Amino acid sequence: MPHFRGCSGELNLAPRAYHSGDYEEVGWILERLRGRSARPLVAVGVSLGGNALLRWAEEAGDTAAPVARSVAAVSSPIDLAAGGHAIGRGFNRWVYGRMFLNTMRPKALEKLAQHPGLFSREAMLAARNLYEFDNLFTAPLHGFRDTEDYWARASAKPHLHRIRIPALVLNARNDPFVPAASLPAAHEVGRRVTLWQPAHGGHVGFPGGAWPPGHVLTLPEAVMGWVAAQS
Repeated sequence: MPHFRGCSGELNLAPRAYHSGDYEEVGWILERLRGRSARPLVAVGVSLGGNALLRWAEEAGDTAAPVARSVAAVSSPIDLAAGGHAIGRGFNRWVYGRMFLNTMRPKALEKLAQHPGLFSREAMLAARNLYEFDNLFTAPLHGFRDTEDYWARASAKPHLHRIRIPALVLNARNDPFVPAASLPAAHEVGRRVTLWQPAHGGHVGFPGGAWPPGHVLTLPEAVMGWVAAQS
């Protein structure tokens, strides 16, 4: 299970970190895994990682097939603007938005300690939401003009028709981070893309069975069942 830079418990050394559309990083990882084994390679990305994985498949086009047999994105914010605005409103803003910012800001400040002058410490401490964080940190560090440019260019949704290998895009319609209205329709994706948009499941939840105790096997069983069907 690969981790994005800085998410494994160890801060990476480069000035850059990671972002939601980091398909070049995903491609590097998949190429490394491909070189280790001749067995079929399947990749599943969860949440942000799923968007980046889809961006890789989109950019790779016909060259994706020799690397991966299929890809799946689970609860991924494939329309980053819609997801970003959803996190910045109402209950999400006060609970999830604060939680994300409280985990991301310290990492950014560690990065600033590594590379003084990378951004303004005062502006980072004053950032109130993910939009402002991305505008100050994520976008400029990774070659984007600003948050709007980052969200537009890094989103997988506009390019789903370009995917040339089997791809599953799974989003629950009650995901608090991914508004149902922003999810793609069948006519917006290519023929190799399977959309699964159940009414319930939340964000990487999909509980099953009677409660208590219930179980969380619905998601892995469904995704791996789809993967097996692509063989």
